[in-house]
Amino acid sequence: MIKNIAWNTFKQTGDINSYLEFKEVENIEENMKVMGNEKCKGKWDNNSGK
Repeated sequence: MIKNIAWNTFKQTGDINSYLEFKEVENIEENMKVMGNEKCKGKWDNNSGK
């Protein structure tokens, strides 16, 4: 969804900085998902041995 917003903003304004900012937000969100999944997996592994 963010990719579409970024692309549409770029098409309307022609401002590459808008697109790059949205892409950076997309990358941050993706990294947060990965970190969250790793934390949950670690929690599960720690509790499974008890």
